[in-house]
Amino acid sequence: MKNIYTILKKPLFTEKGGNLKEMHNKVLVEVAKDANKLDIKKAIEDIFKVKVEKIATINTQGKWKRYGKFTGKKPNRKKAIITLKAGEKLDFIEGA
Repeated sequence: MKNIYTILKKPLFTEKGGNLKEMHNKVLVEVAKDANKLDIKKAIEDIFKVKVEKIATINTQGKWKRYGKFTGKKPNRKKAIITLKAGEKLDFIEGA
């Protein structure tokens, strides 16, 4: 079993994530690449003391970028969209 504090990396504050939170009670988080849905659910429930209804994960490939004559690649990452049960609230800025 992995340490629950290494599974969650950081919350993602994007326009799409804000809309998901307001309309559908969903939270967008970047997670470890080797974490599965059960690990993510256990980590969220243990750390923030909320009930999770559903988790969707997305693997995104890093994009190639040019910096003048040099090219580089952004890192690959894994995102999780966490659906909270009705009545539950999770706010990273104000605290849980």
